[in-house]
Amino acid sequence: MDRKIRVGLIYGGKSGEHEVSLQTALAVTKAFDFTKYEIVPFYITPQGEWNKGELLQGPAQNQQQLAFGGSEGGSDHTALMPLLYSMTQVKKSGDGDRDQLEPAIDVMFPLLHGTYGEDGTIQGLFEMANIPYVGAGVLASAVGMDKIMMKKVFAQENLPQCIYRYFNKVQWEKDPNFFIMEVEISLGYPCFIKPANLGSSVGISKANNREELIQGIETALQYDRKVIIEEYIHAREVEVAVLGNDEPEASVPGEIVSSSDFYDYQAKYIDGNSAMIIPAELEQEQADDLRKMAIQAFRAIDGSGLSRVDFFIRKEDGKVFINEINTMPGFTPFSMYPLLWKETGLSYQELLDRLIQLAVERYNVKQQLKFGM
Repeated sequence: MDRKIRVGLIYGGKSGEHEVSLQTALAVTKAFDFTKYEIVPFYITPQGEWNKGELLQGPAQNQQQLAFGGSEGGSDHTALMPLLYSMTQVKKSGDGDRDQLEPAIDVMFPLLHGTYGEDGTIQGLFEMANIPYVGAGVLASAVGMDKIMMKKVFAQENLPQCIYRYFNKVQWEKDPNFFIMEVEISLGYPCFIKPANLGSSVGISKANNREELIQGIETALQYDRKVIIEEYIHAREVEVAVLGNDEPEASVPGEIVSSSDFYDYQAKYIDGNSAMIIPAELEQEQADDLRKMAIQAFRAIDGSGLSRVDFFIRKEDGKVFINEINTMPGFTPFSMYPLLWKETGLSYQELLDRLIQLAVERYNVKQQLKFGM
């Protein structure tokens, strides 16, 4: 392909991780090799409105430029279906006396964290539009986002996990005393309360007693209709990055040393005092085991493109528990995922190249499938 690859960058979104997505998009535009790529920005507001910005031939200078398509008022706010058409229609380019058809977008790169971006919804949109896209497919995204379904899949794979309980809002409101009793008997205190579908530790709390448990459940239910509650493990938090499609590779493990009581939103994105130890200080055998388990988890949800797999290593005895898989992990140059690959030997820019290559490869494989007689 002699011309530049046209990448549709989608960011923002209607989720609690809107600002994180903007940070990621800005970092990605600054890392792209614009001798090979050009970017069409698609900004989704917190209210869910889509805005198509002006074509970027160079890095964005700030988040405002990304939000307004180059200059305030410069973006094109339009309904979703016409916008989708603009992604899939072809454009003509002159080649001497001939016109060549080129796709309006060669590959979509969603940088959306959390609900409506990491949960299979936008991936389904790309599938219906038959557009190549970076990252996990519909199934893997949905399973990876729903902590309850994720844990059920991991259990089927015999991956070791902590004890957990779950319920939905209707069940909780119908009989809160039953679930309080179940948590206290099965898990005890302290324990962690989480919305079933959200990332970046939004809505998560730690309960040391019944009052905090009830408050944490009420908070979590503000973000999702389902809640999951997990036992507390006095553990090291270790993460492994996975990259690939059907033959995934795993990075060296890295360890998070949180500035907070646990690695919550404040510790991740605001206070800046949490430390990353890369590579994690582990025996080689244990590091290799973590990498194998990360690939097993990635394959279990039918992952593709990228994922970050998070583990607990219990301090008392070194026992490993898988915590979760993130199909669209933090992706700024200072996030764990790119740093793990940097330590493993792949630069941030090379990582972007590889992800786009994987997206196109997966798309080409799917185009060879038959969808009827």
